[in-house]
Amino acid sequence: MNRYEIIQKIGDMYQIGNTESGEFSYVQALKTVGKNIKDYQKGDTDTNHQYLDIRFENDRLVILVETKNSFNRWDHNKIRKQLQDYVRYEKAYSDKKIIAMLIETDGDDIWVWHGQSVIIDEEHRKKEETVLKSFEEYENIVFGKVNDKIKVVDSIKILNEMLHSDGVNEKLRSQFVGTCLLALKNGLSYKNLKPTLDPNTGKDLSQEKIIIKDIKNILSGLLSKNNDVDTLNKAGKLSVLSSKVLDDQDIASLTYDELQKILEFIDNNIIPFINDSNTAGQDLLNLFFTTFNKYVGKSDKNQAFTPDHICDFMCKAVGVNKNSRILDPCSGSGAFLVRAMTDAMDDCDTEEEREEVKRNQIFGIEYEDGAFGLSSTNMLIHGDGNSNVIQASMFERGEWIKDKNINIVLMNPPYNATRKFCDPEYVKTWTSSKKEDPSKGFHFVEYIARHIPANSKIAVLLPMQAAIGNSGDVKKFKKKMLDNYTLEAVFSLPNEMFYPGAAAIACCMIFDLSQKHERSNKETFFGYFKDDKFIKRKGLGRVEKTDSDGNSLWVSTKDEWLDLYKNKKEVPGLSVMKKVTWKDEWLAEAYMETDYSLLEESDFENTLREYCAYLIRTGR
Repeated sequence: MNRYEIIQKIGDMYQIGNTESGEFSYVQALKTVGKNIKDYQKGDTDTNHQYLDIRFENDRLVILVETKNSFNRWDHNKIRKQLQDYVRYEKAYSDKKIIAMLIETDGDDIWVWHGQSVIIDEEHRKKEETVLKSFEEYENIVFGKVNDKIKVVDSIKILNEMLHSDGVNEKLRSQFVGTCLLALKNGLSYKNLKPTLDPNTGKDLSQEKIIIKDIKNILSGLLSKNNDVDTLNKAGKLSVLSSKVLDDQDIASLTYDELQKILEFIDNNIIPFINDSNTAGQDLLNLFFTTFNKYVGKSDKNQAFTPDHICDFMCKAVGVNKNSRILDPCSGSGAFLVRAMTDAMDDCDTEEEREEVKRNQIFGIEYEDGAFGLSSTNMLIHGDGNSNVIQASMFERGEWIKDKNINIVLMNPPYNATRKFCDPEYVKTWTSSKKEDPSKGFHFVEYIARHIPANSKIAVLLPMQAAIGNSGDVKKFKKKMLDNYTLEAVFSLPNEMFYPGAAAIACCMIFDLSQKHERSNKETFFGYFKDDKFIKRKGLGRVEKTDSDGNSLWVSTKDEWLDLYKNKKEVPGLSVMKKVTWKDEWLAEAYMETDYSLLEESDFENTLREYCAYLIRTGR
């Protein structure tokens, strides 16, 4: 396949060259973003490669093509290393997803790599990829189709109804489904089983008991695989996952027919979309887990499960990469940890680096039993990374936190925590009549900031009250934070972000711990990021909108938000830069200009309708 045919097949409108010959020079490209190629050349190949044959790109995907006349005439290790060099340069140049290819020009062979990290070796080559595809087809492989997301979200309602009709308590459903997913991904057999004898007791084992026993064995085996999990931590995880879920009466009373139907539904309607190692599969799995958690927990209005797309945005905002050491001290279902682990591994060049991320760079703490079980299962489903997730109060683990050399914290603390969940030293200062955290979660942030290194960043979700700061305790913690750290950014986020869970309206604050706010002498970025292009769907929370071609509107919205923040751009109606103190409101709404040119007659009509609806609702 010659060069012309390759370009025509993938799509000439996507081809980007920066030399006269049409090749792509990474020396020139890296220079444009203030980087030197020498910093990324490893010197383990005979040649310091600089010129990629053909490069294709759009706003989120890059395809790298290196051509060889015939693979048989080349040392395979050398040409794979050459392609790995280009992947490394590309990661330094852009943050887009990568597909890398070696293509014969005198033959028809193509070798393709994609997925997490893009490690160019024979083990990671996509051997099923033997025919060259169009750019659009590769984009669907990497990101999945929005239609797939809709199918996964739709399956949640059906699955929940099945569990409800089978008498499984709402509080057990998410954990049970997560455990089933984990077992199915690791080879659980459930069809055509026959009663048998338990080899340990000699007693009869019914088909449903065989399934539960096999799920427990899979869980134990997965935890035992990781030598870094200490015996006590493993026992705690198994206790939560087995005793408190699988041995619960609601699960134990399921018949074989009921269990088989549940497992078959998951196997046929969820696993096909998520049972892979690429970004699309990871995103769909995160979407399923967080949406299902919100859906089955909708009766608890204090639950604030962070949506996966907001986790993704926050990880990108603080620059999670393969060198990050990440902590979520209120890990809940593990959404931040999973997203951070995925992003860090995407940045890795080798399998060894990926293992290092999973084993030694992801840390979580969760106090509550059920949420700890969710986060453990979630991490295991995503390929381990669970060995440093512990069950404890973060306020009892100050030394443990100090020991981990954290440089990024992602967190969504409880906003109305009762006394037992708060810092005991802080609780001592409360009046006897106080029942809930008067700092609105701020004291969780300040405690963590004191226990991690000064080169760290914290991205935290807090309620709007914390940003406005009217109460005495909130003001006190705002002052404490700025007396020691820099408020880098605040993003006002969608009003119903946690729907159908908590009704709280949250904002994201980013703190740079390297110096005091006053000493940094710089403006804070405020983003009015209220419209994430998601809409409410009854019973399923919020789902992303698409354009007429079925493409996600969130993807371009996220890119716009990140571009505004990273380049500190001021856009009327979206963002503003402002110097603030602890006495000020920390919200874009207080400082932002309105772009009146964007207002239409329909905006006034909608506002009037909303106001009338409010008057009717409140009986005024």
